[in-house]
Amino acid sequence: MENKPSETTTERLAVHECWSLLRLVSVGRLAVWVGDGPDIFPINYTTDHGTIVFRTGSGTKLEGALGDYPVAMEADGVNPETGVAWSVVIRGKAELLTETKDVLDTFSLPLFPWQAGKKDHFVRVMPDSISGRRFSVAAPKTWWTPIQGTKPTASE
Repeated sequence: MENKPSETTTERLAVHECWSLLRLVSVGRLAVWVGDGPDIFPINYTTDHGTIVFRTGSGTKLEGALGDYPVAMEADGVNPETGVAWSVVIRGKAELLTETKDVLDTFSLPLFPWQAGKKDHFVRVMPDSISGRRFSVAAPKTWWTPIQGTKPTASE
């Protein structure tokens, strides 16, 4: 059973909880440094022995991931029944899998890109850090601020 944080608290997650949540979803966002600034890309990923693995084609995402700077990967989710949301962020170095054994091992992983096209590069993110949080989604009327001089409607 899921613990429900109060509406104003954020629960920090233990590392094992972060990995458990990452296994529940397969889509995240990869943040990389490209040229003179950050960029972010959606990725289909899977967990593999304490790492994140994704497939991609040649291009900006791959170049940014394999550049001189670390990457960050974030995934999140929400339980619509309880209103409890979570977010997990991994920071670390990405490496291209080039060894035959490593590439062959990825074929058994559930990696299913959404977009058609050649996705022949397998990338592994080796985490330096992982952090996560869980929180209750606030009802809109708790964060809604009226515009000065207006009155809320009956539905608000």
